[in-house]
Amino acid sequence: MTAQSSDKILDRMMALHPKVIDLTLDRMWRLLAALDNPQEKLPPVIHIAGTNGKGSTQSMIRAGIEGMGKTAHAYTSPHLARFHERIRLAGALISEDYLTEVLDECYAKNGGIDITYFEITTCAGLLAFARTPADYTLLEVGLGGRLDATNVITPELSVITPVSIDHEQFLGDTLAKIAAEKAGIIKRGVPCVVGPQQEDAMDVIEATAMRLGAPLLAHGQHWHVTTERGRLVYQDDRGLLDLPMPALLGEHQVMNAGAALAALRYLGADEAACEAAMVNAEWPARMQKLKVGPLVEAAPEIELWLDGGHNAAAGEAIAKLLASLPPRETHLICGMLNTKDVTGYLAPLQSQVESLTAVTIPGEANTLPAEATALAAKQVGMSAKIAENVSSALTSINEETSNARVLICGSLYLAGNILRENG
Repeated sequence: MTAQSSDKILDRMMALHPKVIDLTLDRMWRLLAALDNPQEKLPPVIHIAGTNGKGSTQSMIRAGIEGMGKTAHAYTSPHLARFHERIRLAGALISEDYLTEVLDECYAKNGGIDITYFEITTCAGLLAFARTPADYTLLEVGLGGRLDATNVITPELSVITPVSIDHEQFLGDTLAKIAAEKAGIIKRGVPCVVGPQQEDAMDVIEATAMRLGAPLLAHGQHWHVTTERGRLVYQDDRGLLDLPMPALLGEHQVMNAGAALAALRYLGADEAACEAAMVNAEWPARMQKLKVGPLVEAAPEIELWLDGGHNAAAGEAIAKLLASLPPRETHLICGMLNTKDVTGYLAPLQSQVESLTAVTIPGEANTLPAEATALAAKQVGMSAKIAENVSSALTSINEETSNARVLICGSLYLAGNILRENG
């Protein structure tokens, strides 16, 4: 088979429903029944929801499980460069042949009936997981939780990372409403690790857990994490761990690490496995320093970074990380979607950067035009201009300041475009 086999099936799947997002579980249950219910045959599941940090937390849990000498399936979205990134089987990305096989089977069993792209591809992931031996399955929620396509399982453990305002058009216009959707992954009697939360969100999560008799392992109550002299210090009722700092950069990753460690400790991980979670985790486009590729070669003195964060909480986290780096003139190249809070994302970054160059995300129907991103940047006090693409933006910055720090940011879709072209 060629690399285009799965692409062709995925293209056909995009046409099965007029909407990209249509939250309900009815179509999932129908197709899963036709597939003989693979969701009931998975290795023990850790189900992860939240607004920020889901992917990073999942990557640390997976690194810790592997540090235990065990294997884990992993499901995440969206992909950055290739769809295969969404489905990791016992540690390895799904092969093209196997991906094509399970996609084709799901497409045939669906029989042309309405189903969203995310729903049918989630079914394909579950089918592959059910047929491949592993010790654990890590499922990352796509959107929300209660009605997300992944919420068709009974997990061994749930994890809720920090909840903040995002996707209001689908999840609700208050933090409490959004938290209620995220808390929809909590199952009766199943323990749930909870990362740091604002009070309104925590109230909802606690009420949901109490109603369902689900024990909470909550930050600030049942586990604590901090940093001391360049080390990460984690403590729970089993004792204290003195560990290396997470390989994933940023102050926010300390809290993600804490949630991952709480999950791993629940699974019985020892200190060596917890250390592996810190040092071996990898997660592209989360303050990733680009070291090779055409962009790097075009501006070799530029310190080039890539991040896919896109909401206000992400903007605050990136601003803190930039402030912690060695002083260096910093510029943004930014492209965003028209569904995001652009000023909310950019406002925290204003004090850390010299300028922003806005770009339109190539090939993305929901991209915000570069002009609109630049206008939003100016509204929060940034010096802003537009460029035709990232390459021309980088060239312009390089001509003015050849040893600057440049962060390409604003969208996972832009990040994916960069990783495909700069790989």
